[in-house]
Amino acid sequence: MLRPSAICFGEILWDFLPAGLFPGGAPFNVGYHLHRHGVQTHIVSAVGRDVLGDEFLRRVGLWGLSPAFIARSAPPAPTGYVRASLNSDGNARYEIVAAVAWDEIPTPAALLAAAATANALIYGSLAQRSPANRAALAGLLAALPPAALRVFDVNLRAPHDDLDLVRRLARDATLLKLNHEEAARLAGAPPAPGREEAHARILAAETPDAIIVITAGAQGAGLLHAGRWHWEPGRPVTVADTVGAGDAFLASLVAHLLYGALGEAECLARACRDGEWVASQRGATPDYPPIPST
Repeated sequence: MLRPSAICFGEILWDFLPAGLFPGGAPFNVGYHLHRHGVQTHIVSAVGRDVLGDEFLRRVGLWGLSPAFIARSAPPAPTGYVRASLNSDGNARYEIVAAVAWDEIPTPAALLAAAATANALIYGSLAQRSPANRAALAGLLAALPPAALRVFDVNLRAPHDDLDLVRRLARDATLLKLNHEEAARLAGAPPAPGREEAHARILAAETPDAIIVITAGAQGAGLLHAGRWHWEPGRPVTVADTVGAGDAFLASLVAHLLYGALGEAECLARACRDGEWVASQRGATPDYPPIPST
């Protein structure tokens, strides 16, 4: 097929990790890895008119991504950042700074025109903490072609974890991605190992036309679509940190679904391998050669 295109809408920010400062934000991370998979990618967000914003845009240019839809917010809105701490297993906990540039992301006419021919829109729950972004997302969803993937990446980080809002956003999705703890919360059940399929089927009853994808860290990931459940076990890696591993997983899954050459089970397996590789690297956007398109 022709090179597919995707729009990634939401937060871009700096992860302040013990090992240094790394560009991140789930929608940006997904966009970075989609680009590595050969997908034409539009990052839609905002940075401040400050040194962190300057450096973010410099990195975007070095990676060959277009900054066309990354706005520069007027002062005093700064570039977003997150303080992340790692536990002994390399898993991250986050302190997300509020009132930053990505809380008001513009959607110019040129972006809506790009959305009208896009193959996928990826959006998360965190950026929907502001009314301005909820309105912007609604406009993008309305502009998409009917067959485009609408990918909702659930990211329940307190205090930005309004379950009613997440359920409303999920109704517009054709692919819903969550980790096993988030899936349990939305399903109204306690998290428990091995319950991913049961939780996926509860969620599918609320969004019957959507692909439900649940990640379970080192245990693996599952995909439910049209009543059929696929499970891909995880493979052991030496973890550097888990920042961005789920985003790399999602980007790989979406890319392979868009290319359409593989079945859903194989797409899931490829996504797990890519997520595991990123977990073995430092930061969410490690430098690696472009992945050949399928």
